[in-house]
Amino acid sequence: MKYVMMIIHGDDEHSAADEANAPTMDSWFEFARGRGAYDLGVRLDEREAARTVRVRDGATLVTDGPFAETREWIAGFALIEAASLEDAIDLARRNPAAHGGRVEVRPVHSFGGPIIGED
Repeated sequence: MKYVMMIIHGDDEHSAADEANAPTMDSWFEFARGRGAYDLGVRLDEREAARTVRVRDGATLVTDGPFAETREWIAGFALIEAASLEDAIDLARRNPAAHGGRVEVRPVHSFGGPIIGED
């Protein structure tokens, strides 16, 4: 099953020891690829580059910044393959971003369209 891991930065609820104990990103990629679990990842530009688009009463409204005004922001995401939610959580906990930020894990819903890596 496909899952998305959203990498969230800006979380102040961690210690220097948490960051010091984090694995390297290279070791995470090696682990995830070794299991055949890593499909693709995208690092996003800084949140100041974001624009939020919505349409109300036929008018397009564009605002600067991310959709939510918080200290935390989505820095990127990875599409992973996992046998179960527990397996996806195991991959997320091994990612360095989980040690200094947060990683949200969510199953992919394709709306009936194709999913990368599946026929």
